[in-house]
Amino acid sequence: MSAVVVLLFFLPPTILAMFLIWNSSKKQRKPLKIPPGNIGWPFIGETIAYLKPHLATSMGEFMEQHISRFGKIYSSNLFGEPTIVSADPELNRFILHNEGRLFECSYPRNVRQILGEWSMLVVVGNMHREMRTISLNFMSHARLRKQMLREVERHILLVLNSWEDDSTISTQEEAKKFTFNLMAKYILNLDPGKAETEQLKREYVTFMKGMISAPLNLPGTAYKKALQSRSCILKFIGQKMEERRSSTYDECKKIEEDDLLGWVSKQTNLSTEQILDLILSMLFAGHETSSVAIAFSVYFLECCPKAVHQLREEHLEIARRKKQLGEFGLSWEDYKQMEFTQCVINETLRLANVVRFVHRRALRDVQFKGYDIPRGWKVIPDFAAVHLDPSLYHHPQEFNPWRWKTGSSNATTTGTSNFMPFGGGPRLCAGLELAKLEMAVFLHHLVLNYRWESDEPDHAIAFPFPHFTKGLPIKVHTIT
Repeated sequence: MSAVVVLLFFLPPTILAMFLIWNSSKKQRKPLKIPPGNIGWPFIGETIAYLKPHLATSMGEFMEQHISRFGKIYSSNLFGEPTIVSADPELNRFILHNEGRLFECSYPRNVRQILGEWSMLVVVGNMHREMRTISLNFMSHARLRKQMLREVERHILLVLNSWEDDSTISTQEEAKKFTFNLMAKYILNLDPGKAETEQLKREYVTFMKGMISAPLNLPGTAYKKALQSRSCILKFIGQKMEERRSSTYDECKKIEEDDLLGWVSKQTNLSTEQILDLILSMLFAGHETSSVAIAFSVYFLECCPKAVHQLREEHLEIARRKKQLGEFGLSWEDYKQMEFTQCVINETLRLANVVRFVHRRALRDVQFKGYDIPRGWKVIPDFAAVHLDPSLYHHPQEFNPWRWKTGSSNATTTGTSNFMPFGGGPRLCAGLELAKLEMAVFLHHLVLNYRWESDEPDHAIAFPFPHFTKGLPIKVHTIT
């Protein structure tokens, strides 16, 4: 008889019971089954390789190699933390739809510093729900129909009408000009071309350069300059708030009907700091992602004449009908008739992957498909890897808008359940309908009024946001 067994005879009953329970639970406890993977270098892990610039229309060498070696769910060390990366659409949906219960938004500290602790991108829980509700109410279906459509079309025409026949333009810059002017009007009631609008745009450009740079808060670095520009932008917005407070009732009421700053100041009890961060995050989200998507649509269409032809026919039919009725300006009914246009938009978003991945953290131990995701671990649902998965999409790197037509045999994916360009769950992008409206109206006027071709070869790089290295220069020709 062993010494341990002999000792048990002399233990008090309560201690004996505790020992037996502990010993039983120890035997039953199974080791965690973490997905296979590689932790890389100490602290930095595999972050540099994961963020290595690559063609935006690919998932990148890092993802390809890791999926090939470890599968669609693997472990790594990214952004200084143990991480589960998912290229599995089921797990991605599970993560996004369990926001606040099993997972929580968790962006790196440098992102929170530059966007703000109260940015809608980084806040969680009740604060995020409140801010998202504000955004959804302001961008309601009725408001999109009655006000935003007209404003979107006006700002698009301001840009397109400035193009001269046989001239070369930077598609990326022109798209950014449109989306910035629209968001400046929509958020702060600023008119395009005004001195204060241009000053805000310059600060914002500096701010965005810091978003895609190394987070080195040292004098002279792009990140340091971005933080300084952030302060200037917030000061500018704060001055606008003070001007509203000193305005007469009638003046203030008129402005509040037109822009987000007035709306959020009137409709909520958010603090000044919270309002400023919300406004900045809306400017960032509404300007950057939409402009990149528009540039990509021009890029993909230039390489697909068949799609341009079908797109032009769809919009010519809309234009002919409006002419017969003596109507000017697009209506919501016209927008809903743009069926092939929506196919082009979906395919652009699938192949371009403007938002490639998001950051989440496990709030508790989670099991999925036989794997354990430990509490506190970072989790990254990678949308690009899903959208470019050949088991879900036939020839995934081919621009094929017809795959989105009902009954098409070009896509093996079931419906749109694997298609998540705007995220999903409680953090589904509040501006997704506005983004699709902007793209549709831009394409309407583009194909009706211009032909275009590449002026010089260009390609888009993901680092970490997709952008064209040369701005996508095209030569435009007016259609008479």
